[in-house]
Amino acid sequence: MAIRPEIAERVRSKAQHRCGYCLTPQSLIPSPLEIEHIIPQSRGGSNDEQNLWLACRLCNLYKSDKTHGRDPQTNHRVRLFNPRTQIWSQHFRWSKDGTEIIGRTVCGRATVGELNLNNPLAVNVRQNWASVGWFPP
Repeated sequence: MAIRPEIAERVRSKAQHRCGYCLTPQSLIPSPLEIEHIIPQSRGGSNDEQNLWLACRLCNLYKSDKTHGRDPQTNHRVRLFNPRTQIWSQHFRWSKDGTEIIGRTVCGRATVGELNLNNPLAVNVRQNWASVGWFPP
């Protein structure tokens, strides 16, 4: 079943029109941010508003149907960051140059790794945005 337009608009508004994982704002990318299922439908997730958030195409592709990841420091398997219920700044911070996302917690580190938040393409684009003062948000 498709996501109802009024739910999609509420999700976009609540997410402040930016990716819940890498914080890329809609205003900086040419393709629409995607409505993402925090718990993927393939794992029993629903189209209920509480299970939906915004993600850029890269984050959504890397997340795929994942709900958990491994913290590279402890090797513990943990739930991935939930942008609907968790606070980004408690789990992540920006590198000094504003181009890389650094995990502060086991959840943050696992999410950085599983979603490949510092993939070369993203870091390169963030370097360009940072050079003109558009990033980090």
